Amino acid sequence: MVLFEQSMANADGIQQPFSDRVIDAAEKTAGAVLFDVRVDGDANIYRMAAIGYGDADTAIVVLEKSGQLRCASVNGAASPFVAALAAWEASPLSEHVRADYHGTALILLAKLRAAGHLK
Repeated sequence: MVLFEQSMANADGIQQPFSDRVIDAAEKTAGAVLFDVRVDGDANIYRMAAIGYGDADTAIVVLEKSGQLRCASVNGAASPFVAALAAWEASPLSEHVRADYHGTALILLAKLRAAGHLK
């Protein structure tokens, strides 16, 4: 997790877009981006992404509205919500319009907060 958090840090003080930072962190830590979504309806979180590491673990990265990044390693109870969001991300763009991911994203955030990973 330390290597992962270091890979999320700004290089040379330059603020990269959230998506670029997530992709870069996945590449540096031999993971795969599972999803990267905007979170509507949450008072503190603007974006959320997941990086998968095989069947073992998943790292969740959130961008707070303050600009801070938070990272958490998840598995277990959060896995079905990560899988649902990953499936939505992998679906064709035409399906994105028909299938709403917002409720799933909010439930995942609630689980992360309940587990003490987020405020």
